[in-house]
Amino acid sequence: MKACGVSGAEKEVALLELPEPSSPGPGQILVAVEAAGVGPWDELLNGAGWDVGLRPPAALGVEGAGEVLAVGAGVTGLAVGDRVLAHEAPLPGGSGFWAERVLITADHTAACPPGLDAVQAAALPVNGLTALQALEKLDLSRGQRLLITNGGGATGALAIQLAAAEGFEVTATASSAAAERLLGLGATEVVDYHDPNWSAKVRGGFHAALTIATSTAGDALPLVRDGGRLCSLTSDAPPEERGITSWDLYVEPDAAQLAHLAERVAAGTLKLAPEPLPLSEGPAAFARVVAGQAGGRKIVLTRT
Repeated sequence: MKACGVSGAEKEVALLELPEPSSPGPGQILVAVEAAGVGPWDELLNGAGWDVGLRPPAALGVEGAGEVLAVGAGVTGLAVGDRVLAHEAPLPGGSGFWAERVLITADHTAACPPGLDAVQAAALPVNGLTALQALEKLDLSRGQRLLITNGGGATGALAIQLAAAEGFEVTATASSAAAERLLGLGATEVVDYHDPNWSAKVRGGFHAALTIATSTAGDALPLVRDGGRLCSLTSDAPPEERGITSWDLYVEPDAAQLAHLAERVAAGTLKLAPEPLPLSEGPAAFARVVAGQAGGRKIVLTRT
C-alpha cells in the first residue's frame, strides 16, 4: 500500500510502499484512511522523543479519519462501513495514519458525525484533544482570565474557542495578521508575539496560562496570579512559585472527548482551518509543519 513515513535507520521522511496491515486482533479495527493530520509532534515519532511503537519501515501519523474495513474480536459499537476518526498512540500495528490503511484500537475511535467530511475530521483529534484536556485540567470558572500563547496555531485556535464557550476571558499571543481571526473566535485581546516586550503589554493577574509556543512559559509565569495554574504543551513548564501549579501536558487518546468535539465541529460551533494536500506531497507537508511554515493552518493528507 502507498504510505509516507520512514524506511528504517534513515530519518528522512519519504513516500513508501508498505505491506498491508495484519488483520485486526481483539479490540482492534482496520481503517481505510481517507485523511490524516500532520503536526509538529510527528517529528518526535521517528526516534526523537515520542515512542508510539513505530516499527520501520512505517507510516508516520497518529490521527486521521476513514472507513472501518474489518473489526477484531470483542469490538462492539463499530461495524464495517462505519466512518470514524481517532488519535492513536501507541500504534498497535507499528505504523501510522499516513497510509492507505491503518490498524488502531477500537476504544480510541469515535464515530464520525453525519455531515463531517474526512478532512475536517482528520484535522481535529490531536489538536482538539490537547486543547480540551489542557482546559479541563486548568479547571477555570466562568469570568476568569486565561492567557494562551500561540493562539494562532491549530491547537491555540481551538483552545480559544473552547475557552470562550465556557465564558473565560482569553488573551492570546499571535501574529498581528491573525488578530482579527482570533477575536472572531472569541479572544478578548490579541497581543503580537513579534514584539519582544509583549509580556509587558498585557495586564497580568491571569488565573491561568496555557503555553503552546516554545519558550514562552517563562514569560507567562510572572503574568499568572499567586495560586494560579500554568500548563505547558512544549515540555518546558517552569518550576512552581508563588503557589502556582505548573506542569507539562501530553495528549492522550479519548474516544468520548473526541466524539464530543466532532459533534461540535459538525454543528458549526467549533471551527477548523484545514489545508488538504494529497498523500504524495507528504514529505513536503511534513517539512513545512516542522519548520513552522503552515501559517496557522492544519495540514491534512488525503488519499487522492
